[in-house]
Amino acid sequence: MSATRQPYQYVALRYVPRVDREEFVNVGVVLYCHATDYLAAAWRIDRDRLGALDPLVDADQLRSALGFVDAVCAGDARAGSAASVPVSQRFGFLKAPRSTVLQPGPVHGGVTDDAPRQLDHLLHHLVG
Repeated sequence: MSATRQPYQYVALRYVPRVDREEFVNVGVVLYCHATDYLAAAWRIDRDRLGALDPLVDADQLRSALGFVDAVCAGDARAGSAASVPVSQRFGFLKAPRSTVLQPGPVHGGVTDDAPRQLDHLLHHLVG
């Protein structure tokens, strides 16, 4: 018997040092599966890749922004009011376009029978 495959949505998280230049490096992924109420982020900071785009990169600031994403996903109080809304709304908050150093890419989707494994796969594929 095979596991039930469920649809999911995801966004790549992009480090964008200068919005006006529209250059970015993928640093993470947020995956949401409505059927299982799964929302999680995975990320990786590669200072060499970021430094090639932005020699003045503030990795601590980026790590803090990614930690905030983790808190939103987990419904942690550190995320403020975003933590208290349903999972679907938290994903909506995370996928909304913004003009900051950390931006979500377009929403994509697929199907999976193991959301955490899919998140790990996407991190490896999109971020490295």
